[in-house]
Amino acid sequence: MNNFSYANPTVIQFGKGQIASLADLIDPAHKILVVYGGGSIKRNGVYDQIAKALGNHSLAEFSGVEANPCIETLDKGVMLARKEKVTFLLAVGGGSVIDGCKYIAGALCYDGPGWDILTGKHNVTNAVPIGVVLTIPATGSESNSGAVVSRAETQEKCIFKSPAVQPRFAIMDPDVMLSLSERQLANGLVDTFVHVCEQYITCSSKALVQDGYAETLLRTIVQLAASFQRDNYQWRANLMWAANQALNGLIGLGMPRDFATHMIGHELTALFGIDHARSLAVVQPALLRSQINVKRAKLEQMGRNVFQLAEGDDLAERTIQSIEALYCSVGVATRLSAYGATAADIENVIVQLKKHGMDKLGEHQAITPAVSREILTSAM
Repeated sequence: MNNFSYANPTVIQFGKGQIASLADLIDPAHKILVVYGGGSIKRNGVYDQIAKALGNHSLAEFSGVEANPCIETLDKGVMLARKEKVTFLLAVGGGSVIDGCKYIAGALCYDGPGWDILTGKHNVTNAVPIGVVLTIPATGSESNSGAVVSRAETQEKCIFKSPAVQPRFAIMDPDVMLSLSERQLANGLVDTFVHVCEQYITCSSKALVQDGYAETLLRTIVQLAASFQRDNYQWRANLMWAANQALNGLIGLGMPRDFATHMIGHELTALFGIDHARSLAVVQPALLRSQINVKRAKLEQMGRNVFQLAEGDDLAERTIQSIEALYCSVGVATRLSAYGATAADIENVIVQLKKHGMDKLGEHQAITPAVSREILTSAM
């Protein structure tokens, strides 16, 4: 296990009726910008709960943050926040809305072009404070310091991280998930599973706690996928909590990590509009097969401890098959061709990976653009 330093300052308010706690979580002196997506929160009762809780606060609204939030949209939020003299951002939604808020929070304290934040030209050290009402469990963005933002004009999707944009609190009420579609819930299951895998299927680090916790989360997702009970409160609660724990930094402490699946998947989403989780389901099995020699020990461990597979020389191979079967069981395709992409499109992905400096991916920095090309070709 490697050295690490860990602190997670996000306060979690979990359970039924927790939206009411907003009144105590945000000082009434703040001018709040409520940021959300397409308006489902006004149809499912979430907006009304927020308005009631913040009845003594001054509010403004910014809606229309899309899945895979685009800077072109978010910059309008920056302009509105400046006009309204906003001092607090409340993200109401899933990872896209939360990531968008993180960008707005950092851009409000920067005078230059906002895209500088995504290219690394500007390092965010100061930001407007953020709170979250989570409605879609998947990304864990409600209690971490990372964000992914796209630029539609150039079909780019980039990451930035800063402790300054870590949410102050996250309200997680499983009842808000009742209005989600099965597609959204399936995406959440897949996204969560991949997040854990990228911190687990690497190389042995003798980190018994992290491995054990990761395996518990993986088994949780396997169980939830096998008993898809969206109307069951405990089912929803377990998915919401697992998604949070998968990427709040805990299971990756001191561990080698491999986020290559995400890096390649981001380019698929940016270029072809594939749902984020579904891009991961395409890339991950092919990547694991490509890297099976260096990941064999952990794949075998996963096969035993997560899928309860029998021993054998092909245990690692059967583990990858089980991962694919898991995704297919919730209706998520694992082939790039299922989304209309062709072999000719793969080169565009490679060009973007090179442009974004993604030429040495994986825990051993061994996934070059040439290897990424092989991975995507085998995923067709």
